[in-house]
Amino acid sequence: MSPKYKDIIDGLSGRRLAVIGDSMLDRFLWGRVDRISPEAPVPVVRLESETTKLGGAANVAANICALGAQAVLFGLCGKDEAAGQLKNLLAERGIDSAGLIETKARPTTIKTRILAHSQQVVRTDREDDRPVDGEIVEMLVSRLAGLGPFDGFVLSDYGKGLLTDEALAAFISAGRTLGIPLVVDPKKGDYSQYRGVTSLTPNQKEAEQSCAMNITDGASLKSAGAKLLERTEAEAVLITRGEHGMALFQKDGGEFHLETEATTVYDVTGAGDTVIAVYTTALAGGASFAEAADLANHAAGLAVRELGTATVTSAQLAASLNEKEQG
Repeated sequence: MSPKYKDIIDGLSGRRLAVIGDSMLDRFLWGRVDRISPEAPVPVVRLESETTKLGGAANVAANICALGAQAVLFGLCGKDEAAGQLKNLLAERGIDSAGLIETKARPTTIKTRILAHSQQVVRTDREDDRPVDGEIVEMLVSRLAGLGPFDGFVLSDYGKGLLTDEALAAFISAGRTLGIPLVVDPKKGDYSQYRGVTSLTPNQKEAEQSCAMNITDGASLKSAGAKLLERTEAEAVLITRGEHGMALFQKDGGEFHLETEATTVYDVTGAGDTVIAVYTTALAGGASFAEAADLANHAAGLAVRELGTATVTSAQLAASLNEKEQG
């Protein structure tokens, strides 16, 4: 591994980031199918085990901590049994949940996946995605100010109602005032609500929806990158493209295309969380956009090798880089 990347990876452990967004639990019910139900033409899954992992913004925070950095999670959860599970999992990962607000107004978001023979049969979502009110936003902004300082902000938008236009404006303003990297994992929309962030990490489908165009070749990809930069006034946009790798477009005209590092793809669940966690932590440590994107690309290649939401350690990242350079 080059000295440049060694210094960046070694420096990840000294970073402290605020992760703001929609947290959830990812619940997996494992079993097998022996027959079809006599009541309806659906498989009967005989459940054998259950696992629960952090999802959404909570998984971003878990990925940051896996790198050896510190993460403080800001968001909402219900006053229910799932909230207790969420907090226990956060504590196990060393994630500071002091920015998490409990409310009776909505349940903790849970995505439940039923799998048979390692294949997903169905998913159920328990959630309330109504926009939060101004009082919640004020509470989060206050906690954000009181729990600093931070080296970077991650805005993890899963469209569950937390990151309203009002909330985004407040968090973006706070980040710009501090002069720290502010990166958003966006959802559908025209993205004008993200104006002022340092960078964005949409996947290709999200970029296409935002730009109202299909990305079919290099020219359309470049056009989408330019539109997103103009619309958000960001310094860079990193478009993740699955098996086609990633494309980085910078405000200063820089353009970088990264081929996928994934040799085996078992599950893409949570891969975007890994990307934004590594990308933002690296930027917070002083890496360039291209360097941060390269590290995030390597991390994504590792994350998709596991079933369910996964995290990547700095040691795994270093080993992946060494393997590539020696290969």
